[in-house]
Amino acid sequence: MAISIIVVFLSLIGLITLHEFGHFILARLFKVKVEEFGIFLPPRIFGKQIGETIWSLNALPLGAFVKLYGEDGRMEDSRSFASKPVWQRALIVAGGVISFWLIAVVIFAYVYTTGSVQPVLDTDEVFDAKVQVTGISPNSPASQADVRPGDFIKKLNLASDPVQTSVIDKVTQVQDFTSVHKGQPVVMEVQRGNETLFLNLTPRVDPPDGEGAVGISLARTAYVSYGLSQAAVKSVTTTWDITVNFFSGWSQIIKRLASGQGMPPGTQFVGPIGIGNMMNQAAQMGLNYYLQFVAVISVYLAIFNALPIPALDGGKLVFLGIEALRRRPVSERIEQTITAVFFFILIALSIFATIGDISRLF
Repeated sequence: MAISIIVVFLSLIGLITLHEFGHFILARLFKVKVEEFGIFLPPRIFGKQIGETIWSLNALPLGAFVKLYGEDGRMEDSRSFASKPVWQRALIVAGGVISFWLIAVVIFAYVYTTGSVQPVLDTDEVFDAKVQVTGISPNSPASQADVRPGDFIKKLNLASDPVQTSVIDKVTQVQDFTSVHKGQPVVMEVQRGNETLFLNLTPRVDPPDGEGAVGISLARTAYVSYGLSQAAVKSVTTTWDITVNFFSGWSQIIKRLASGQGMPPGTQFVGPIGIGNMMNQAAQMGLNYYLQFVAVISVYLAIFNALPIPALDGGKLVFLGIEALRRRPVSERIEQTITAVFFFILIALSIFATIGDISRLF
């Protein structure tokens, strides 16, 4: 467990560091002086100047940062960030967002080349297919029986007749078995990491709308690998699909809220602790499974950072867009005030989500 937590922590720091490296690369490309590239946040523990940039290790383990000369509005010479054309500054700002998407593409390409667990259809003829739990509805029979995302369902049988066992390798087999045996105690044999567990649950006779009798989401999976060129293409399309599905999912949530239907069943907002816990669970399921999850997180971070919210890269792009239209920058005082307000709002939302994480975990 301790090793998994360390791996999760280093992974998140690594993503943020590579995000800042995206800003760094674009700044150097447009000949903006980079005063400091820091791992973690100040106060500084150690720093070494290489060329014109100080590379530092700092005390607060909350991310990383790049300090650009002239980022505060100084236009003393051509190496200043503020002296550059709007389009160059916009690309420097966008470099961090783009890096998150590129990270996801690279990780997916590696995973697809080396082989990984991939979703397949019930009709696909594949070797050693398994049915995996991908989601659990709150207060469902599966939740109460401690079924967890990532579990592989191996067998199902009635508690009253353990001899009659249904071996599972298709999603429809689980759906058909639980539908036929609603209201009857069932034993679900699952594989969780290196463990085999026998979990007792009773499929509901009248489940809530949008949930099945057991309250689980399932996917049929198999171990698949691809050639280098196919993996490269698939990594790009996967990253694109995750991005599109993110916006599609949120549009459905907004439509439901606008129509008074409330949140979709099983939907939960998670904060930093919740994300860390999900990454920890993924880490215990194997390297390639964990890397895929990190790639998904990287895509989500790209989308979040691109939102037109002050205090995020997307917000900075909005101010640069206004500057391009007005042909003069927004007042530095106004921009700093708006950014500070939204920064504290984001911190408050993060605290609220973290409280929810803690209540669910403990």
